[in-house]
Parts: sequence; C-alpha cells; structure tokens
Amino acid sequence: MAETPTHAGADVISAAGALSNEEVADQLDLAFRDKAAAEGKIVVLLGEASRRQLFRDEGATATEPWAVERFGISIPTARTLTRVGEVAWDLPHLVGSLCEGEVSLDKVKVLAEVATPESDEGWRDQAQEHSVRELGEVARASAPPAPPSQSSGRSEHDRRYLRFNEAFRTMSVQLPPESFAQTRACLEARARQIPSDGETPWDQRLCDAFLELIRSAHPGGKATTTSPYFVVVHVPLSVLLDEDAEESELAGELERDGLISTEVVRQIACDATIAIGVDDDVGHTMYEGRARRTPSDAQRREVMRRDRHCRFPGCTNITFTNTHHVVPWKPGGPTDLENLALMCLHHHHLVHSEGWTMSGSANEELTFLGPSGRVMTTRPSPLWTAVTAGQRSGH
Repeated sequence: MAETPTHAGADVISAAGALSNEEVADQLDLAFRDKAAAEGKIVVLLGEASRRQLFRDEGATATEPWAVERFGISIPTARTLTRVGEVAWDLPHLVGSLCEGEVSLDKVKVLAEVATPESDEGWRDQAQEHSVRELGEVARASAPPAPPSQSSGRSEHDRRYLRFNEAFRTMSVQLPPESFAQTRACLEARARQIPSDGETPWDQRLCDAFLELIRSAHPGGKATTTSPYFVVVHVPLSVLLDEDAEESELAGELERDGLISTEVVRQIACDATIAIGVDDDVGHTMYEGRARRTPSDAQRREVMRRDRHCRFPGCTNITFTNTHHVVPWKPGGPTDLENLALMCLHHHHLVHSEGWTMSGSANEELTFLGPSGRVMTTRPSPLWTAVTAGQRSGH
C-alpha cells in the first residue's frame, strides 16, 4: 500500500496542536522576533536597491511596483518596506533594533516619518517601551508644523485638485469658490429633473446627475485612447515590413521637423493611423490612402475589460493607457484581440526601446524580456478569464 505523502504545512500544524499554552506563547515570541529581524534585513536591502535603482533593469518606474511584481507582495506592504528602506541609513539605531528583533516594523514605520539622525537613538528607546498606538500619538505631537508657505500664499485656483481612489471607487475634489458654486448649482438642477419614486436619497440623485452629465459629453458612451492628431511621416514601406532593419539608420522624415530613425518610425506607427502614400520616381507623393490598423471601439472596450490596467508586470496604471500591438502591425495584417494589450505611456515607450521584447497571446499569457535577461509574464484579469472560460465550456 502506497504511503500518503506528508506536507510541511501539515507537520507544522500537527506539531502546534501538541504544544502547551506556554509553549505556544514562547514560540510566538520567537517567531515574531525572527519576523522582525527578517523585515529589518528586507528594508535595508530594499533601501540599497532604491539607491541603485535596480527597478530600471526590469522596466519598473520605482522600487515599490518592482517589489510588488518581483516578490508577490501587496502595494501597501511594498510601500511600507520601501519607505522605511529609503531612510534606513539615517536611522541606524531604529533599524538596528528592528534587525535584532527588538521592535516591530509597525513601530519603525510610525517613527520613520519623524525620526532624524539626531533623534534616532531616543526614538529607539521609546520604541522598546511603548505600543504602536502610543508611539503614533507621540510622533504626531512631535511632528513640526507645516511651514506657512505650504498652506498659504497660493490662490484658490492653484489649490484645486481632483483625485481618484481606485480601491473604493471614490473621488475627492477641491474647487475655487466660484467653480464650486457653479458645479453644485449644475448638479442640483439636473438632480431635480431626474424622476424619482420618492425613496431615492438625494445624494444618489446627485450621483445620477453627475453620471448623466459625464455621459452627455460622450454621445453613445464611446471612449477612445487614440490620439486625435494626424502625424505625417515619409518613410519607405520596407521599414514597416522589415523587422530586421537597422535600428539606428535614418529611415524617414517627419514633416516640418527632420530626419528620424527606424525605431522612431515604428513607435509612431504603433499609435497612429497609417497613411499609405504612392510616390513618383523623384519621391513626390502622387496618391495617399488609409490603411486601418487601429482597434475598433468594441475591441478597445474588450481590451480594457480583459486587462483592467497596463499589462506590464507589476504596473497598475490605468490612466493614460492605450492599446498596443504585441506583434507590430503591418499593412494588410490583422488587428486581433489576442495581439492587443493595454499599455501605459511609460511602458509603451519602453517596449519600443532597444533590448526589450514582448511576445505571446494577450488573451492567455504575455512574456516580457528586458536587458537584464529576467523573463517576466503577465496574464489577463482573472475575472475576464473566468467569464470567457465559462463561455467556451458552454456554461
């Protein structure tokens, strides 16, 4: 009879069940000290990684998203580790106490905002004596007040902002007095015109009025990320067709600007409507026609639903994204969903840079290979995958 394979998790759980109460508490003390010491080493190394900007070797824009993708941690965890790591060298006593397992990362996180090289040792002593909550109260009381220049001296117009919170799907906005009054009057007037059953709360009717205003600005509810500008580049057709063309060769001319390289030609072609021109024997354009390579509105919406955000590993950027061809488009070639991926402007430019390659099916798995040689992969949204898998199976 075959033996049942054992698993480390099952062994640990079984061993914990055999411990006495005192032994459970003692082992928890030891485990949390080990955890703090490990986190101390992590923040020191992340601080060093930030100083060396290691994230750039793998296409990230900062240490935080790089850590999220590479180590499989959450954004809040990466933010905490990165911020503490960036000040670790200035706080050797606090961080040293963390590495010894004497204080927790939560305590160091609270004090990292107010500690200085001069007050580092004193804060270390307090961290060993007080709770996280108590340290927070002391730290807030010790924080220097914001200088007047940060809260005054700016006009109402300069203090305007609108911010989105993706996690809670909320917006916060601050407007100049006249703009606030105008916005409130507009929304309230629209809300009063919306039919109500008498039970819909006023704030929900204001929300409906806001959405009605947004939708009225885009007839049909259509959205597009394509550029509204028409850029003319004169270039041999072979540059678009030949993937092995020399990258540094000056291969085209940007109207009213100058000569450009093959790389720039292909980057422009990726985002633009291609106009095919037929030139005479001396290079004068005699005919110009369009070759459609942009995705349809339906394809754009499906790419957004499938990807949710930029498909580059670790990037969660939703703003300023557009559809990118995985395999560069050629005249007469297909613009299919599996060959389209949502990319933010930064990573869209990056995949056109020398040393970066992207391959695979956007509907299944995309593979990114950068100058460092590390292979990274990314998959569609699990929600989209679950729905499409159900449709393929007939459910």
